[in-house]
Amino acid sequence: MFGEVTLSLLKGFGVTCEVFALTLLFALPLGLIISFGSMSKFKPLKWLCKVFVWCIRGTPLMLQMIVVYYGPGLVGKWAQGIEDPNFIITWLASWTVFDRFVAVLVAFIINYACYFSEIYRGGIEAIPVGQREAGQVLGMKKSQLFFKVTLLQVIKRIVPPMSNEIITLVKDTSLARIIAVYEIIYAGERFIKAEGLIWPLFYTGAFYLIFCGVLTLLFGYIEKKLDYFRG
Repeated sequence: MFGEVTLSLLKGFGVTCEVFALTLLFALPLGLIISFGSMSKFKPLKWLCKVFVWCIRGTPLMLQMIVVYYGPGLVGKWAQGIEDPNFIITWLASWTVFDRFVAVLVAFIINYACYFSEIYRGGIEAIPVGQREAGQVLGMKKSQLFFKVTLLQVIKRIVPPMSNEIITLVKDTSLARIIAVYEIIYAGERFIKAEGLIWPLFYTGAFYLIFCGVLTLLFGYIEKKLDYFRG
């Protein structure tokens, strides 16, 4: 039984790792783009990004997953009831429910991109303006200022808060079971329903502890390597 449980949990843990890795892959660059929008001098874009981030950060990730998964299908059903040859209505009517895994990824990427954007924004705005002005006096271009002056210091400043968010992401992947994605907690719960066993659910904790432990060590190592600005 232990071997069967372990294999089942490993299968679920594989899905957990996929959600984690793909979320980071897309949310990290998307968050940077959103942070630039939040700091834009173009007021409509700035406030659009700020309102969007406020809405995403102010609502539960679970709710966002449900909306992403069921929303397109409900909109499509509504559009099918409208007798209108309009292209937009026809397009809406063609929508169907997202694949469960895709819905989870979309919700996670948007959610974490908004959180990452605030971390990026805080890190960028914390850099003294005088440093950029000094670079401009020396004839540096904006791209050179960003990559050679600002970016290195931003990375140093955002590693601690970013590491907290990434470790939180590991645990948040368990929310995927809400729309029946077979991640590790879903796999553990299956044994409660089928076999009346609760220990497999607690066994899942070992996977999370190991995963988060490895990430903690990794980020600790990164922080030590980024001590070049100390003092």
